[in-house]
Amino acid sequence: MTTFFPQQLFYLDPLAIFFLAVIGLVSLPSAVFSVGYLRSESPARRALAWVLFLAFALSMCLVVVSGNLFSFLVFWELMSLFSYFLVVFDHTHEKSVRAGTVYFVMTHIGTALIMAAFLILYAQAGSFDFTAVKQAASAMPGSARNIVFLLLFLGFAAKAGVAPLHIWLPLAHPQAPSHISSMMSGVMIKIAVYGMARFFILCLGTGPAWWGGCILAFAVVSCLIGVIYALMDHDLKRLLAYHSVENIGIILLGVGAAMFFTSKGMPAEAALALCAGLYHLINHALFKALLFLCSGSVVKATGIRDMEKMGGLIKVMPWTAGFFLVGAMGISALPPLNGFVSEWLMFQSFFAGIINSFGGVKLYMVLCAAALALTSGLAAACFVKAFGITFLALPRSRRAQDAHEVSLSMKLGMGFLAAMVVLFGVGAGVVFPLIMRVAQETLGIPGGPVALPTRLLAVAPVGQASISPFLMTAVLGLTALAAFIWFRFVSRRKKSTYNTWDCGYYDLDSRNEYTATAFSKKFRFAFSFFLLPYRKVDKIRESFYHVRSFTYETHTTAVFEKHIYKPLLGLIYGMALRMRKLQPGSINLYILYIFLALVILIGITGVLNP
Repeated sequence: MTTFFPQQLFYLDPLAIFFLAVIGLVSLPSAVFSVGYLRSESPARRALAWVLFLAFALSMCLVVVSGNLFSFLVFWELMSLFSYFLVVFDHTHEKSVRAGTVYFVMTHIGTALIMAAFLILYAQAGSFDFTAVKQAASAMPGSARNIVFLLLFLGFAAKAGVAPLHIWLPLAHPQAPSHISSMMSGVMIKIAVYGMARFFILCLGTGPAWWGGCILAFAVVSCLIGVIYALMDHDLKRLLAYHSVENIGIILLGVGAAMFFTSKGMPAEAALALCAGLYHLINHALFKALLFLCSGSVVKATGIRDMEKMGGLIKVMPWTAGFFLVGAMGISALPPLNGFVSEWLMFQSFFAGIINSFGGVKLYMVLCAAALALTSGLAAACFVKAFGITFLALPRSRRAQDAHEVSLSMKLGMGFLAAMVVLFGVGAGVVFPLIMRVAQETLGIPGGPVALPTRLLAVAPVGQASISPFLMTAVLGLTALAAFIWFRFVSRRKKSTYNTWDCGYYDLDSRNEYTATAFSKKFRFAFSFFLLPYRKVDKIRESFYHVRSFTYETHTTAVFEKHIYKPLLGLIYGMALRMRKLQPGSINLYILYIFLALVILIGITGVLNP
């Protein structure tokens, strides 16, 4: 019997509880941070910001605990609307309005695709409830299931910022307030991953191998595109936004590999891959939220986002610099922090696929592992640039020179997340079994230790690779104590100050420093086949040997905007101009349209009901 009104409004399972925990871990420090961040705003705008923030966080929680398609779609739309209002919170700036418009269009294209998939599922199940949909999905024809998968994947990918559907993300995240950027990047784009896990694994069930292969292909592209564009960007918040594109790709490597292994009858490998993806999901939520809050502190203290105009901030903002360094080490997958653990688990899952498969599957896993390794290396290089150019050397502008440390509430928000980044790395031995249980429940695998094939142990000994949290904490504590004793009591005894060697020049200043543009030059050349860089050099000479002024400008080509979105927009505008001819403003013509529409409908009714 078909029932339009859903019977089960809310639904809690291990997957939903896991995502609720992620939302809570990011929302709490972001809220604390916003107390100091919004202090300069008027009382009315502060109140509006708090209402939108709470509504945004609540809508994400409601999406996660929705028990049917209808409520999921309603709360999904509310989440999109509240986040849009937060993106355009500073509506007096043209960039904020443009970013909000692009985000609004892209997110609603994704919502339309998700809605189309839900209507197909409703037609098959006769109900919106997840239980009924899951039962009906197993009896759906293969072509219908494939169409639903593609619609859902493209819809969720648009919200997650998967390349090439990421066009909104580097625009919207930098324009939103920094505590909202931490929520959007740390949590909101992960809700799309929740949707994929919920509907691909739990509702549609085991699909063909190409489903997982398709997700893996998009994930690899997203990883590489995100990190390459981040290397080229010098806007601190936009650089972090591009790293969200990269890390959502890493998370989808785990989800795609889990689906692929499940279709091949490899449950242990599937559980490890999904566990790695979920572990990286919560890790990315922590260190990316931390980095966005740190960037917000920098922007609040200096009023600028261009790294080329910063420098020397470690002297005036030591707490922010320290927290940023922890986040940078985490996202660069340096041990013993959390990013290293989840990416190492991801490598282990690919090693499992390589060893226990044959032919083209083995090669595919090798390519995925190689892409992950390249992404990790480039991410580390990018954050050497981000931290070095922003916090080290001499200030490059008056604003950077006059900066000061942020308020206590902002430091508390950053400090909590920095502690979580360390704990989720050091405490991997405690966290891993909990997330593995969520992965096993989601995949329908019996609980207990993951029994990986013996052939894997020679390459990736999962049991032997576990870390004792107590031992790691003790080692880090003793190291910190030794460093404190050295710098506090030993190193100050013999301290000399010398001028930096100036290569024969004199009066070195910030203009002689290594810039972000110079740092990224080698990578710009290495990936020139994709970035298509161009440069402009202007020299004004006083004589052959003396240059009075020198201007160097370089840019890269926005490939997706130039070759995909601009032609598509041109096509849409062209069609709109042609359609204007059908609406010249004549009432008589509009009455004729209505008459013709009625005649056509009467004709169709007569054919269907003779």
